[in-house]
This record gives sequence, C-alpha cells and structure tokens, in this order.
Amino acid sequence: MRNTVLHRLLEGFTVEASGHLAADTAGGAEMPFEVVEQRGGSASLYCYRPLTGDFIRGRMPALAALSSHGPAVAALIECEATDVYLSEQGETRIPTDPRARATAALGAFLCAVFAERSEFGFEPAHFESAYAELEHTLYEGHCTATVVAPVLGVALDPDTTEIQLGDGLSLIRGDVLGDAPDEAVWGDGEEPNVLAVLAVHQERSSRLPAVSARSRFRRLLTALRLFERGGYAIGPVAWARTEAGNWRPVAIGASGRPRLLTLIRATQEDELRAFCDLVTRRRPGGGELSWALARFEMGCERLAPFEALTDYLLALRALLEPEGPSSGRLAQRLAVICAPSEQRARLSERTARAIALERAVITGLHNGETGVDALVDELSEHLRAILRDALCGHLDADLVGVADDLLASAAAIP
Repeated sequence: MRNTVLHRLLEGFTVEASGHLAADTAGGAEMPFEVVEQRGGSASLYCYRPLTGDFIRGRMPALAALSSHGPAVAALIECEATDVYLSEQGETRIPTDPRARATAALGAFLCAVFAERSEFGFEPAHFESAYAELEHTLYEGHCTATVVAPVLGVALDPDTTEIQLGDGLSLIRGDVLGDAPDEAVWGDGEEPNVLAVLAVHQERSSRLPAVSARSRFRRLLTALRLFERGGYAIGPVAWARTEAGNWRPVAIGASGRPRLLTLIRATQEDELRAFCDLVTRRRPGGGELSWALARFEMGCERLAPFEALTDYLLALRALLEPEGPSSGRLAQRLAVICAPSEQRARLSERTARAIALERAVITGLHNGETGVDALVDELSEHLRAILRDALCGHLDADLVGVADDLLASAAAIP
C-alpha cells in the first residue's frame, strides 16, 4: 500500500456505500441483467450477468450525499493520474475539471469493487484487489512521500479525525494513523497529538520532501496563530518516509510555546481551510506588514510572555507609529482601531503601561509583578487581530491613516 490516507478514505466510502446500496436492493430496487452466451463443448450456454456498474452509476447522486464521499473525492483530487485510471476502466468521456474527474474516478472505483456482483456486502478481498489496481495506475513510476509532525496546542472535535487543508496537507488525530511513530502521536498527556501530515506524490528517485514540509508546516503554524487565539507549536522533530518504508526523523526546529489547548470545532473546518489558503496566497512578501508579522511570530516563540513584550511593541510601532516612539501616538491609534469608544481610554492606559513595562524588562528591573503576563497576552491579541484583518483585507493597508481618520471623527463628535 502506497497511500495509507487514500486507502482509509476509499475504504470508509466503500463501506458506507455498500450499506446504502444493500438497503436499496433490500427495499426492492432491481438489478439490471444482460444475457450472455458462454460456449461449453458443442452447445451454447446462456447466463445472466448483473449490470452492477449501471446500477451503481444510477445511484451516484445519492451516494454523493454520504459523509465519506467528500473526503474521498478530495483525496483523489490530489492524485495526478485519475484520467489514466478512468481510461483504463473503459470511460470514454473524461472530465477536465479536477473535482469532476475525481468524482468520476470514485464512481469507477466503486464499480470495480462490486464488478459482476449482484449483492453489496463489503468484502475486504474485493476492495483490496480493486485498490491495488487503482494504486498501480496512479503511482506507476511514482511514490507517495509522507512527512508527519505533532502540532502542539491544538485539539479536534471528538467526531473529527481529519481536516484536509489542500495540496496534500492535513491535520489528523494521531491515533488514526495506526503506523505513525509513537513519538509523534503521544506527548505528555493522555490524548494523542494532532499531526500535521504532508503527502507528496513524487518520482521514486526523489529525496524525501523535508524542505517542503518545513515550509508548509511553518505556513500552517502562521495560519493557526492568526486564526484563533492560542499557544501553538510544531514539534521540533518530524518523521518522513516513502510509502510503506521506515520512518526517518527530520529536524524541524523549535517553533513556539504551547500553553493551552485550543479546540478546532467541526463548524470551523471550512473556515480554517479557507483561511489557510488565504494566508498562503496573501502572505506579504515585504513592507511593514510582513515585518510586523515576523515580529509577532518571534513573540509567540519566546519562552515567557514578558520576554515577548518588545516583539509585540516593535510590531505595533511598525504598523501604527512610523514617526517613532517619541511621538507617543501608539496607544491612541491602537485603542481607536481595536476598542469600542467606551473602552478606548482603558486600552490606551493598558498600552501605556506595557510601554513603561518594556523599559523595566530591558533594564532587568522587572520583578515578576502580578498581571504582567495577562497584559502581554492582551497586547498580543490586539496585534493578532490587526494582522489578521489586514491580511484578510478587512483593514486598509494604511493603518495609520485608518487610525487617524477614526481619531479625527471621534474628536469631531461633541
């Protein structure tokens, strides 16, 4: 088996489709047959052959409503040779749209599993035979390389085992990948880690995609930090292999301080998927926003919150105080963008306190007074909100102009 994720998703769909088709036949749906001639000795024999493919194809619209259909189609979209598979299965009209082609390939695969059978009980041997034929077509001369790394600080809904993020990247609950390394799946707690899983279809002679995985996992971490408040990190070690080969450790590097567990709910899956795609497409390549995002992530990776204070203030100054700290405009501009009118004075005071605290941290006079961590976390959350809204296009790139216009409007109100 070369692609364990594809195998698992197709098996889940086949099992669910099997139950649906069996219920149809039990409810009176008739299987069409054709009469075929078989020569035996000097006499011709005639027998009935079930037209299982026609029966299944006529029910594909209903099968598309099954919960396992979407993930199976998404997995096939990632495969490059579904057109070859459809051709080998005798299909003459092959869709050009990737999703339509993957949907057609899923239907052809289901027909192959139940070929010439008039009953729809799930039989593992038939499934494995059809799957082996599918993989042979999809991966001849190619292989699937997989890299996994624990994503710390994230939990999935109990009923959610996987969130597909596109281009071979997924978040998967570790215990679902039965052959994943224990070091990746299990941490200090009793619950399995959520794993970032990158599956890449490549030439067999190619090296493991460690560099690509580092970049993709890093972008995923950025998206998570902007998507939802929390303390996230990618484990310092990932594991990689090709197909069913042995797992090899791959250094990823330290990347954060996981402090609390943030639950990604099932209702947030589509939003997270879209947000990850948006961050990838709109991640700034330079300028103040790019620099501020980098400082924000540096702050997220400090061991203690108060150590991140300067990172967060530098990021905010780059976005909101280009005149320099001596202008004293940061607190007001941050407050007018991030707080409703009745709370602006409080936020302005909290920001001024954070600025004063920075000097104590720099000089080593910070004495661990209570409330400091909460203050730094509050500042971090406002910065996260600004960065997220600016990247999404909800805030104009000229943040100083936005803030000053709001301040002018507030001043004009008697």
